[in-house]
Amino acid sequence: MIVKAKTLALALAAVTLGMSAVAQNRWAIQPDGKTIRMEVNDRTMPHDDHVEMSGKHMAVVLYWDIDKNGVFGVDRSLVFPMLRTIPNNTHASLMLRQNLDVVSQLRINNNNFLTFKARSVELNGAMRVVEEHRQGDYGLEVERVIFPAMEEPAMCEKYVARNTGKVAFALQVPELSQTIVTDPARGVEGEYRIVSRVHGGGVYTLEPGQSVNFSLVIEGLAKDDQPVTADADKMFAEREAFLAAVDDNLVLDTPDDVIDTEFRYAKIRASESIFKTKSGYMHGPGGESYYAAIWANDQAEYVNPFFPFLGYGVGNESALHAYRLFARYMNDEYKPVPSSIIAEGDDTWGGAGDRGDAAMIAYGASRYALTRSDRAEAEELWPLIEWCLEYCKRQINEDGVVASDSDELEGRFPAGDANLCTSTLYYDALISAAYLGSELGKSSSQMADYRRRAKALRAAVESHFGATVCGYETYRYYEGNDILRSWICMPLIVGIYDRAEGTIDALFHSDLYTSDGLLTAQGSETFWDRSTLYAFRGGYAAGYPDFMTEQLSFYSNRRLLGDHVPYPIEAWPEGNQRHLSAESGLYCRIITEGMFGIRPTGMRSFDLKPEIPSTWDHADLRHVRAFGSDFDILVKRLSPEKLQVTVLQYGNDGKRYEQRFTVKQGRTINVKLA
Repeated sequence: MIVKAKTLALALAAVTLGMSAVAQNRWAIQPDGKTIRMEVNDRTMPHDDHVEMSGKHMAVVLYWDIDKNGVFGVDRSLVFPMLRTIPNNTHASLMLRQNLDVVSQLRINNNNFLTFKARSVELNGAMRVVEEHRQGDYGLEVERVIFPAMEEPAMCEKYVARNTGKVAFALQVPELSQTIVTDPARGVEGEYRIVSRVHGGGVYTLEPGQSVNFSLVIEGLAKDDQPVTADADKMFAEREAFLAAVDDNLVLDTPDDVIDTEFRYAKIRASESIFKTKSGYMHGPGGESYYAAIWANDQAEYVNPFFPFLGYGVGNESALHAYRLFARYMNDEYKPVPSSIIAEGDDTWGGAGDRGDAAMIAYGASRYALTRSDRAEAEELWPLIEWCLEYCKRQINEDGVVASDSDELEGRFPAGDANLCTSTLYYDALISAAYLGSELGKSSSQMADYRRRAKALRAAVESHFGATVCGYETYRYYEGNDILRSWICMPLIVGIYDRAEGTIDALFHSDLYTSDGLLTAQGSETFWDRSTLYAFRGGYAAGYPDFMTEQLSFYSNRRLLGDHVPYPIEAWPEGNQRHLSAESGLYCRIITEGMFGIRPTGMRSFDLKPEIPSTWDHADLRHVRAFGSDFDILVKRLSPEKLQVTVLQYGNDGKRYEQRFTVKQGRTINVKLA
């Protein structure tokens, strides 16, 4: 039986964090439920931050600030993943900074001594900044929108300059063009050009209330490429179309607006960082380091199983392509597959040895194939899943768990000869593969063998990793480990709840847990969002919805409305809290697989175990695009113990199919779609 009672200390810790959540907020959600805004005033300035945004051909990290006088500044870190540099390794995307300031070059009646002060900064898949110059009867408001082009190797800034004063004036917009040519000896294709141009420059006479539009487009071009037909309005429309596609599917509706909105932002970040490389779509973590490359953890394990829920076609295509790339490295000798495939698919990286990569791939590919519900894709992926499971089987040590050289942290922290992550991922992969193989008509004896191996591995996980660590009845991360580690959450996310109470206590009621989330190891100062996000998901799955919602709400306030916004981050101090995109996929999976407890059991079936806090009267997840369907999950609280769960399916025939269940909270429902 899963014990759901929280200790008093846990409850008090949650209250303390919750009380400080609102106090830390620098931003506010706007009435549209999508935009967050920071008003520039004495409370919010000075301030600086960085945010990453991506299109299919480039990414940009905006390093921006508001100084003590209210002046806005931005430095654009531009990344062009398909303009490869030498050596053509993991980090070989062309990168450079561009801090060209068009606003500072505006003139009124030949006067360029204008002082602009920012009024507000907004984020909504793009950055919108409003600044104004006021002097006597003269007033000039400039609104800029900064975003990456979705279909071109370019970023854009759209400007609207408006006369907010009492008198007419001549506004001079610079007619600017700048080209930076890179060293041809340092480019795989020789020299590259970064072309920055202002479109719409000239002199305009503006009466009070009148405005003029212009734009800045910055492109990254190979030697023989021609500049794009710069149409910032068209590029912005393409960006808005992408945001609408994300908005229209997998829509979360709960009484917590912050969680709902952060879920939306996580969908955006998880989906935008996909690059159209020469080998196909490749999801990339980002962070000014990791582009046109895939990893067995970030892509195969973290984000790929999420895309079928969202139904984002480019996301699904990138996931399938990633698994195809890894499948190239299957071999009869069962040597390890690479940890990463880099340089648009041309090369590999395996510098940390076997990190448990086969377990990561088998876990992700089997869940992806079930949820995607495309039989042809599943048949194609089946040999890769089989190979990875056989590889893991060959790594079983004398204690019955899976040996590996390291784990996904690649030696940053000790992982022993066999770690908890690898074995739990292999365990879940065996279960998913048994479901998938049955759907595909594979040998019943083989599926029975997978289930036997999963049962034996679960027992081995308990006997080898189960331990009292620092007074908590939880898990040691590896043999000899005597301090708490954040990845002890892993059994919870794969449905092993034998030590749930002690593990939740160890994760959240020890000095492992901080206002920044889980430290990687007790006594360190390093935190990685990925383990915190996994722990939240595991806490919901294990039956702690009240406590986990308090923690998730605090975390979401901090990430969405605090000092560094608006997405989940990678780590600190490493990486300066970069907005790596797969972490946003993990945030979304807290909702789909944690709060709603969706676990694929077939191509048209899944287990559903909603875990919503006792203070919520409802939680809805609309337009779930998984299992070859489009359906809503509507959870309504009938009493403290009972939930009404409705699965409303939208059929291709125009009909609606409704299944309704009344269950005790914590009960698992098996849903079979029409």
